[in-house]
Amino acid sequence: MIENVRSLNIVASLVLIVGIVYILGPLYLTLATASQSYEFMLRNGLAWYPGDQFFTNAAHIFTETHIPIQMLNSLVVAFGDAFATCVLSLLSAYAIVYFRVRWAGVAFALILATIMLPIEIRVITTYQVASNVFSPVNALLDVTGLNDLIAQYFGAPVKLEWSVLNTHFGLIAPLVAHGTGTFLFRQFFLTLPKDLFKAARMDGAGPIRFLFDILLPLSRTSFAALFVLTFLSGWTQYLWPLVAASTPDMQTAVVGLARLVPDSDGEIPDFPMIMAGAIIVSIIPLAMIALLQRYLVQGLVLTEKQP
Repeated sequence: MIENVRSLNIVASLVLIVGIVYILGPLYLTLATASQSYEFMLRNGLAWYPGDQFFTNAAHIFTETHIPIQMLNSLVVAFGDAFATCVLSLLSAYAIVYFRVRWAGVAFALILATIMLPIEIRVITTYQVASNVFSPVNALLDVTGLNDLIAQYFGAPVKLEWSVLNTHFGLIAPLVAHGTGTFLFRQFFLTLPKDLFKAARMDGAGPIRFLFDILLPLSRTSFAALFVLTFLSGWTQYLWPLVAASTPDMQTAVVGLARLVPDSDGEIPDFPMIMAGAIIVSIIPLAMIALLQRYLVQGLVLTEKQP
């Protein structure tokens, strides 16, 4: 029962207004500052009312910085991370739930363990592997003594080298190693009727056809939700692109925005241009959310209609 109490409605409305101001206040300050000139900011500080210099500041972003190419890098990294995570999570959850995999519980536990080890914690070891993907193989050859045997017969030991630093693959691959998507799909698959797979088998559908014709359409909402979350996570990554990409043309847009702040202590940053860059960098994630929002809404509506 919902009570119609006037005082409660007033308090709830005030709390809602405070929350809106708390969230939208910094965004408005960003827009207002981005539309002012650097000279205005030096005289008056951050602006509380909009000006007419936004397009000038945006033009500086496109002509005087590496933000455009870095936005392309961010798009490749975010899309690659989201797509690879969704596909691998779907397949791994499908195997755990619908196949008789030995030690499936142990495998799922190990997958969940990756959630407790984000890339910020394992950045040193990840960088070591990314600098030479074959370093574990070289270490195994040294420990087992095979390198000594190879050096004895061929005159030199085997030293395999393959660095993925300063590459899009090197920026994407470490971000995919987490089990959030597998957990999401597994929990969704467990809510489906257990006889669904058997009914599909009786109709002549094999495992691959069952996955693409039945399970994937039912997972559209979960797939879209996971894609949005991982896309935003890949777009906003800062530490790993900062470490793995040493050249400005391979760094991401978030790193490029941080680079706009001067290193010297006495120089005042050009905050209007930085704010304009932040707005430009935010356009693609907002467009992605708007594009996939209808799939999320349709999925929620279908869920509510189910008995």
